[in-house]
Amino acid sequence: MRARLFAVLTFGLLATSLVGCGNTRETRPDEYANDPRFSGPPGSLVSDDGGASIVFGVNKAKGSDAAMAGAGVSVNAYLWRGALDTLSFMPLASADPFGGVIITDWYTPAGTTGERFKATAYILGRELRADAVRVALFHQISKGGQWIDAPVSVGTQTELEDKVLTRARELRTQSVGG
Repeated sequence: MRARLFAVLTFGLLATSLVGCGNTRETRPDEYANDPRFSGPPGSLVSDDGGASIVFGVNKAKGSDAAMAGAGVSVNAYLWRGALDTLSFMPLASADPFGGVIITDWYTPAGTTGERFKATAYILGRELRADAVRVALFHQISKGGQWIDAPVSVGTQTELEDKVLTRARELRTQSVGG
């Protein structure tokens, strides 16, 4: 009896789940029909021309840092890309463009054994400013088969932040000039 009840309930749940997978078309309310912010297909995060620039907050038509807000993204696109480029030598563990957080995995420099590094970059604002980026660097050394945290000089973290800023400025210059 229990097996039959379980089978009937399982079948019912499966059938109900499959009904939700039908070929439905999402429609937009009429009040948004002429709004340019909703000109792409429903659920789209890209611009009408198919570019993905709006996903990361760059609205090239306006071309100003104030226009960096984009589709709900609250970080500066140039700082975001600059941080990704600067930390690209380390394996990427996680990247959240909407929250502005990039986390790398542990990286062991070539020719080095027994030490590793990990970085987390935070993009803190919409403007291309020095105080809108923070990089936290973590260092560990191996002792007796165990990884032990080791200090990182503040100068190294500041140097990484400066490299992110420099790369972001290069990207902005290329975007405005090109």
